[in-house]
Amino acid sequence: MMRPYTEYQQSDISWLGKVPKHWTKNKFKFLLNEKTKTHNLELPCGSISFGHVVFKDSERLSEETKAAYQEVLSGEFLVNPLNLNYDLKSLRTALADIDVIVSSGYIVLKSLGVVDKAYLRWLLYLFDVRHMKTLGAGIRQTISFKDIADCAVYIPNDSEQKAIATFLDRETQRIDSLIEEKQTFIKLLKEKRQALISHVVTKGLNPNVEMQDSGIEWIGQVPKHWVVKKIKYDVLSIEQGWSPQCESTPVPDDHTWGVVKVGCVNRGIFNPEQNKKLPEELEPRKEYTIKKGDLLVSRANAKEWVGSAAVPDRDYDNLLLCDKIYRIKLDLEKADPEFFAFYLASDQAREQIEIDATGTSSSMLNIGQGTILNMPIPAPELPEQQSIVRGIKNKTSQIDRLVLEVLDSIELLKEHRTSLISAVVTGKIDVREAV
Repeated sequence: MMRPYTEYQQSDISWLGKVPKHWTKNKFKFLLNEKTKTHNLELPCGSISFGHVVFKDSERLSEETKAAYQEVLSGEFLVNPLNLNYDLKSLRTALADIDVIVSSGYIVLKSLGVVDKAYLRWLLYLFDVRHMKTLGAGIRQTISFKDIADCAVYIPNDSEQKAIATFLDRETQRIDSLIEEKQTFIKLLKEKRQALISHVVTKGLNPNVEMQDSGIEWIGQVPKHWVVKKIKYDVLSIEQGWSPQCESTPVPDDHTWGVVKVGCVNRGIFNPEQNKKLPEELEPRKEYTIKKGDLLVSRANAKEWVGSAAVPDRDYDNLLLCDKIYRIKLDLEKADPEFFAFYLASDQAREQIEIDATGTSSSMLNIGQGTILNMPIPAPELPEQQSIVRGIKNKTSQIDRLVLEVLDSIELLKEHRTSLISAVVTGKIDVREAV
């Protein structure tokens, strides 16, 4: 069992608090120095991603941009000093284990050999999480090495540094492995959910129903009493909304006007929180308010999301339709909008939507109205559509609850990971006998 040290001293550093009495005060400028920017076009491009130096897709970068990049080699430290106020979650320091070139905006640091590099990695991690984001100046809150260099820290002796690094490397790897297992489980649950929807919207709920060929290869067999028709035959109207220049923040309450973002539709789920605040000087176009029963379909989005559909479960009288979303009014005497939304989320429909989507980049594709209106849909009479919707919701809700439970457990593991690092690096627990 790990215990605290026997004696402590007040560190006079707010983000460290009390530290073991035998730890000594130092400053980062005596542990690290800034590397002179070195260009090396023979190396691949890289960047920081949540505390790790990773390779980066450089196909879209011009030769001129690459030429301005600087090298960071394995064993050197990389710091992202930009926009600290815009992103409070990302980890901004890393010990490189690959050789790459990175944006000239990064700070590359070399160890002066005073402390163990593996320990210094964890010290910088905690400095980033607890203090670095409070430094910097300007609209983009950017820091320089001088901001880091003048910050004081308390450091244990060489053997303790190695013990701390060994312990944290081992324990965080164990936690990360648990998180990865849970993330894999979530992926399997989502695949199960998707398979369930794809099966039920084309085969129905009755496994013993008589089937027939739909006449369309990518749909396959459907229940014999279903009709295969184009979506347009159940459509009363189709329109897209309005996209004025909006504020980046979402609306704070139901009394403030906003415009939904394309991410509000997500394969059968409508998320009203995906919105942008309408500037007060603009008059809202109330004909575009989001209404219960609207079939909303994203017409412009990334490849995996273009054509996603959802149906709001109530009126949102303060939210307006954006121009990247189609609003389809169906004949409610013949068609259930949620059945159509689930169908558009099926593997069969997704494949056709992605084939018909146009655009020069997979990060933003478009589909025309004709892609949706002319898509064939196998459908039963309205009462069976409604029964299928209820069945899908019942079965997927169980999966969704389990996904949320696993996500909650992942967050707890992440919190435990951060707390453990904090406790060890600041000396609140003694890990010398645990390695």
